[in-house]
Amino acid sequence: MDRKEKSELVASLHEKFVEAGLVVVTHNKGLTVAEVTDLRRKIRASGAGFKVTKNRLTRLALAGTKFESIGNLFTGPTAIAYSQDPVAAAKVVVDFAKSNEKLVVLGAALGSNVLDVEGVKALAALPSLNELRGRLLGMLQTPATRIAGILQAPGGQLARVLAAYAKKDEAA
Repeated sequence: MDRKEKSELVASLHEKFVEAGLVVVTHNKGLTVAEVTDLRRKIRASGAGFKVTKNRLTRLALAGTKFESIGNLFTGPTAIAYSQDPVAAAKVVVDFAKSNEKLVVLGAALGSNVLDVEGVKALAALPSLNELRGRLLGMLQTPATRIAGILQAPGGQLARVLAAYAKKDEAA
């Protein structure tokens, strides 16, 4: 990799760090190509990104971003998961790490806050932004459904009363 490629990689990573809301740092010792491909597919499906990084270049890319404080986590075979949603990347990485001990979560940064492994697990337990939106939409639609049911109930009751009188008159 020549200087130009390295500087382009640093600029690309820097741009990703500026746009991200969360960066999770992992060790990936011995993951097969199939396992990494599976992890990338899951992360991409959640709207996040995953990249195996060179430590020195990543530390250079972190300079001047809100994630500068996690530079000390970049030792050994590292990879990063990043997302704008503060939960998406953490949720996928923690779930994958539970089923595959070759992926180890080292820590993360949520904005300028540094999270340890337990903090990342706690963050992964939270509902994602899309789940929260779905719940909110469900809460907003429920009262409207109840109102429609209440408004229809008197008409239905009146129809049943009239039907009962009609049956009573037929029987008499």
